Amino acid sequence: MGTLKEKFKAVVRSNIDPDVLMAQQRGASLPPVGTPGNPSDKILTLANLITICRFILTMVFLVLFVRGTNRTLALTCYTVAAITDFLDGWVARSTQTVSWFGKVADPIMDRVLLFVGVIGLVAVGDLPLWVAIFVIGRDIVLLGGSMYLRKFWTRPVDVIFIGKLGAALIMTGFCFLLLDLCKVTGPKLVDANWLPGFNGKPASIGIYMVYIAIILSTITAVIYYKQGFAIKDRVLAERAKEESEKAGNL
Repeated sequence: MGTLKEKFKAVVRSNIDPDVLMAQQRGASLPPVGTPGNPSDKILTLANLITICRFILTMVFLVLFVRGTNRTLALTCYTVAAITDFLDGWVARSTQTVSWFGKVADPIMDRVLLFVGVIGLVAVGDLPLWVAIFVIGRDIVLLGGSMYLRKFWTRPVDVIFIGKLGAALIMTGFCFLLLDLCKVTGPKLVDANWLPGFNGKPASIGIYMVYIAIILSTITAVIYYKQGFAIKDRVLAERAKEESEKAGNL
């Protein structure tokens, strides 16, 4: 049982940060335990507790918001959950409690928070369906690309600033939409409900943040795919060179 557990942990960690895992297994010189370059095995940390609380708050929000039981409490839950999205990582780094559990759980909880926000807003008609399809579809496409790239490159593609900016904007936009804050009447470019903010009807400025985030997310996805194809071509070229050298030595 212990061996299976260790194998499972090794597989998970090799998909998160294989370089750090190999260095830990070799006993190489590493930064202090609990730093991003040397995560600990601890689970019961303040940062991980915040991450778990984010999941609980997100689920409470979804139930309350869709049912319309207590919209104020639902929005409070989501807003607090969104704030913790930026808090747990900072706490982990500042208290030197970065852990493998946090590295796995944090991005999963981020996606749950994002998807639940989209589903909740669509369910009550505050967000057009195409936005939900785009947001969820983009993540599925990137996940598929990441899994395919694993055949050639074990390290994950580094997160870029424009991607972080897009994520921050869309979460902020969702909070504005949920709270129905700062309503403005935008230009009337279309006479349709599927493009709020541009149909001449009052809309929260959060919808414009969402639109900007969609543009940034699209650019980010293109950059990630370009990087992925470049990595694939480089690895295949290196493999072909090695095979050619082996054949020449025979």
